[in-house]
Amino acid sequence: MTDPKASPIRFTDLGLAPELLRAIADQGYSEPTPIQAQAIPVVLAGRDLMGGAQTGTGKTAAFTLPLLQRILPFASPSPSPARHPVRVLMLAPTRELAIQVHESVQTYSRHVPIRSCCVYGGVDIKAQIAEIRCGVEVLVATPGRLLDLVEQKCLHFNSVQALVLDEADRMLDMGFIPDVTRIINMLPQQRQSLLFSATFSEEIKKLADKMLKSPELIEVAKRNTVSETITHRVHPVASEAKRALLVKLLRSSDFNQVLVFTRTKVETNRLARELQRAGIAADSIHGDKSQLERLKALEAFKDGSVLVLVATDVAARGLDIDELPHVINFELPRTPEDYIHRIGRTGRAGKAGTAISLVSASEVPYLVDIEKLIKIKVEQVIIAGFEPEYDYTYPPGDKHRHRRNPAAPAPAPASPEAARSERASAPRKGVGKPGTGRRPSHIAADGFDFSKPYESAEPRPVAAAVDGEAAKALGRVEHPHKRRRAVAALLGGLGRE
Repeated sequence: MTDPKASPIRFTDLGLAPELLRAIADQGYSEPTPIQAQAIPVVLAGRDLMGGAQTGTGKTAAFTLPLLQRILPFASPSPSPARHPVRVLMLAPTRELAIQVHESVQTYSRHVPIRSCCVYGGVDIKAQIAEIRCGVEVLVATPGRLLDLVEQKCLHFNSVQALVLDEADRMLDMGFIPDVTRIINMLPQQRQSLLFSATFSEEIKKLADKMLKSPELIEVAKRNTVSETITHRVHPVASEAKRALLVKLLRSSDFNQVLVFTRTKVETNRLARELQRAGIAADSIHGDKSQLERLKALEAFKDGSVLVLVATDVAARGLDIDELPHVINFELPRTPEDYIHRIGRTGRAGKAGTAISLVSASEVPYLVDIEKLIKIKVEQVIIAGFEPEYDYTYPPGDKHRHRRNPAAPAPAPASPEAARSERASAPRKGVGKPGTGRRPSHIAADGFDFSKPYESAEPRPVAAAVDGEAAKALGRVEHPHKRRRAVAALLGGLGRE
């Protein structure tokens, strides 16, 4: 196997056909990336491959170029569909990624008579059926739509020579593994199989055991690592202040093209609308949008007419944007591996990038898991006016906490006797204050002061309703501590108790 570190190699050293080298030269490439330099010879030799590489390292071309060369002997300019059966099947988890892979196939097959097609959900299936029936050698598909086409009986896999499973870990996350297993069982046993993934897990290894035969393992970077060209930063902030802080960041001159990630489709739409109301050119992209809407938003983001693209994790794998400088995590992902996929949109091909995360108190556990995975302690910067909640604690369990308002200094401790006297004399909250309409708790309804039980009180007339003469005739006076019961005069109970 070629060692890319031994000496600089070029595409011309890999044994590729002149037609493919011409297409590569058209793109301005001369030297392969590490994953391409190691994977292309293995695939050309017909061996199964399990490849791991960070996103943005050129792994799409690493399997596209050698597979095109392997089916070159069958290339035919004939218009007959029978001369163009499906020979290479490439599976991708999302529409965006499938389109990206298909564009790569079209780019490198432009000088050879090989037909290709891309099928995915969200669009009319009739047009895809018509294209497939005209004959295609390379079929790029999402699992769900591929099974729909199988049910329509317009696909046959008898001539399939190679299967590619791209972004296998994302297939697992999205629950596509049962569909992938069904598809694998439909294919010929004698075939070449390639599995590519940015990260590996035990579930992916189990799938590889079923799919691959004595595979060659190629990893050009440590598992679950991120590019060294990416700068990570965290802004601790209260959850209710996140939108205001995001607007402040986006309005600064440092941000000219930003991909913002949220967890849910609802939050994606809401955040995009609020950014638009703040005067920021923004759009959203997620799984519930039609393919036309997603492509339109992506193209507007690429050409610069949209400054901010708000996306869910589903869109993280299919976005291929050259020199994207910034990625902002409006909400941290619950799975730390998704953080790697998100920020993999920036810092591609050796270029510098910045990954910013807005973290509230409830998201600190997610931050800790992410730091453990990427083995980086992320710098935390608090922006004035956007402090986190009072219970923001990092790391969890630490006695030190951030406080938005500094606490007042505690008064000097008083003696126990003074404290008891102060509590006894202090009025209760809202009691006895002017304008509250409430009497002090130690004053009874009749005016008796319980704080002075041994002081005599001046007697007063029985009731305001009884005139002075009647009270004098009765010869009764009311003491303030004695309860009185008023009886209506019309009932003959004047002055009775």
